[in-house]
Amino acid sequence: MGPTHDYDCTALTISTATADRSLSTSTDVARAAVRVLLVDDHTLFRTGLRELLQLHGLDVVGEADAGDTALPLVEETAPDVVVMDLDMPGLSGVEATRRIAAAAPATRVIVLSASDEDNDVMEAILAGASGYLLKRVPVEELVAGISRAAEGESTVSPAIAGKVLRRLRESAPAPTEASGLTDRELQVLRLIADGKDNSQIAAQLHISPKTVKNHISNILMKLQIENRIQAAVYAVRSGLA
Repeated sequence: MGPTHDYDCTALTISTATADRSLSTSTDVARAAVRVLLVDDHTLFRTGLRELLQLHGLDVVGEADAGDTALPLVEETAPDVVVMDLDMPGLSGVEATRRIAAAAPATRVIVLSASDEDNDVMEAILAGASGYLLKRVPVEELVAGISRAAEGESTVSPAIAGKVLRRLRESAPAPTEASGLTDRELQVLRLIADGKDNSQIAAQLHISPKTVKNHISNILMKLQIENRIQAAVYAVRSGLA
C-alpha cells in the first residue's frame, strides 16, 4: 500500500512520482468525473486541496472563500459535491450547508473542518451535510468520501461518529414508534447507527447490497430526512439503537 498524502496547508508539495502513483490508483474515481466545489477561506489550503483532488481524478468546478459566495456558485456550476469549511467570515459553513440542502438537494455537502467538537458535528449533520471529515485525514479518505457522497452515501470520521453517537446514547429516551418502518428497515436503521456500511449490512442480514440501498431509500423517505447520518442520529435520539 502506497503512502498517503497530508494536505495540511503547510505541506502541499507533491513529487512527480507521488502524483503518478495517485493517478494510477484513482482510475475508478476518474471515470466517475465527480464535480466538486471547494468552500474555504484559506487560499493556500484551497489551492493545495484543489491540486490533490484533481490528481485523484476529481473535477473541481469552482472555489469560494465564504459561505455566501458559495451559494450562487452552486447554482452556476451544479456540483455533485461541495467540500465545505465551517469557520468562515460572514455566512457560516453550517448555514451555507442548510441553504444548499434546501436550494439544491441533488448537491451533497461534505464538511471538511479542523474542529471535532460535538456541537459542530451535530449542527452540520442536522443542517443536511452528507459527511464530516477532519482536515488531518489522508486525501485518499477524503476522495473516497466525496465519491460516496456523489453516490448518495455518507461518511464521517470514525472517531467523530463514535463520540457523537455515544453522547447521544447517554441521553436517549425510551424507544418510540419509528414512523411505519418495517422490522427489516428497523434492522437496517440500527446497523446504520452502529456505523456499518452497505456491504457490511448486506453481509450481516444475508441480503444483497442493492436490497440494502432500497431499504435505506425507504427509511429516508418515511423518516423525511436527507441522509444516513441523520438516520443514525434519529435512531439514537429515538432510543431505537
